[in-house]
Amino acid sequence: MSGEEIEVEVVYALPLAQDISRLRIPAGTTVEQAIALAGVAVRFPDVNLGKGYIAVYGRLVSPDRVLRDRDRVEILRTLSADPKEVRRRRASVSRTRR
Repeated sequence: MSGEEIEVEVVYALPLAQDISRLRIPAGTTVEQAIALAGVAVRFPDVNLGKGYIAVYGRLVSPDRVLRDRDRVEILRTLSADPKEVRRRRASVSRTRR
């Protein structure tokens, strides 16, 4: 790693709020390292940092992806319900009421 620093955000969206950490980190830092530096797992021990739960600007990435200046790392939560199934149920209820 060189002496150059970059700025990134690490975001964990909670049901009623967002936990946002703004960091100045060395160039060459990975997503996994940035999350560790942000301390998200310390503040939220139940957070899932497995593959498929981390994105940069909404695009899924692997934990070993090297970050660029001004990247926004997003830690995603599992869905509590399948959106398609919820829409189907809502449509079914609305049809029966007609």
